[in-house]
Amino acid sequence: MAADVLDRAPDDRVQVLDADGEVVAPSLVPDLDDETLVSMYRDMRFARRFDERMINLQRQGRLGTYASLAGQEGSQIGSTYALADEDTIFYQYREHGALVARGLPWEYLLYWMGHERGNAALADINVFPLNISIAGHVPHAVGWSWAAKKRGDDRAGVVHFGDGATSEGDVHEAMNFAGVFDTPTLFFCNNNQWAISVPRERQTASATIAEKAQAYGFDGVQVDGMDPLATYVVTEAARERALDPDEGAARPTLIEAVQYRFGAHTTADDPDVYRDEDEVEAWRDKDPLVRFGTFLWNRGLLDREQLDAMNEEIAETLADIVDRAEASAADPRDLFADVYAEPTDELLAQHEYLETLRERHGDETLLDE
Repeated sequence: MAADVLDRAPDDRVQVLDADGEVVAPSLVPDLDDETLVSMYRDMRFARRFDERMINLQRQGRLGTYASLAGQEGSQIGSTYALADEDTIFYQYREHGALVARGLPWEYLLYWMGHERGNAALADINVFPLNISIAGHVPHAVGWSWAAKKRGDDRAGVVHFGDGATSEGDVHEAMNFAGVFDTPTLFFCNNNQWAISVPRERQTASATIAEKAQAYGFDGVQVDGMDPLATYVVTEAARERALDPDEGAARPTLIEAVQYRFGAHTTADDPDVYRDEDEVEAWRDKDPLVRFGTFLWNRGLLDREQLDAMNEEIAETLADIVDRAEASAADPRDLFADVYAEPTDELLAQHEYLETLRERHGDETLLDE
């Protein structure tokens, strides 16, 4: 399977389902049981609803600036289902769906509410902390993968980044290092066509992003990122090669998942300024939820009763994690906890000053005024 899927021209895009949910490549349909297929769809629906809920919370002032994932559920869920639980995920800030596929700890919401400890829970599901600086996490993923290889671990590292990140030196340095040291790294580029307001064609003159892998001595493959079965089969093949390559094959793979960001870059962005609504609607016709849902419906794996039960469960789960996050009290002393391994004199003085203000005025007065 790995050779069939990965050893193709960088512009020979892998697709299993077309926009209408019809199978166009029967030989590539992954061997997944019915329960797993329905679970994938549930997680995609959950990710879309999570996205809507987070945006609503942000608009109400109950959440910080948030990056929407809508339109990218197919790539995030499909690729993560192809991994082993022991594989480690490194992500930018939009791949909430990958976390959903790993169980999404409720503490994750705390990060978006301003509490860094929301990142800590991700370690329990083998996910590195969320990264805000563009591409800064990509070299870390390669370093982790190299260490896993040297230890003899049967684990791969998967690093998500956007098309805009390919204009950052960190991506090229990381891929060059991965090629030289043959690390078990899957570079997963979520090409959603826009790096904030900069279109993909302004990022690179390359015909595809996938072809950039050739310069570093490993394969690049382009996949329909709005097709969860296609992203599953490509990631599965890339993982297989990363851990057990054929003779002469390099372990790393660059996966370019071609997709579209339906919403704004973040809740601080207005995409109407730089995008044509006709373009957005054309991509909405390829919606991964509609496509995969139709596939399951036609196979008799989904019906209206199941959808209603699924929606009810998702709503209850979302309500629970939001309630738990909002009930979690912040401790002002956390501001000083992880600035340095050992606190400096200046930091201790600032801490003491804050405690003096709290004793003098009380927390409620300080928050109100």
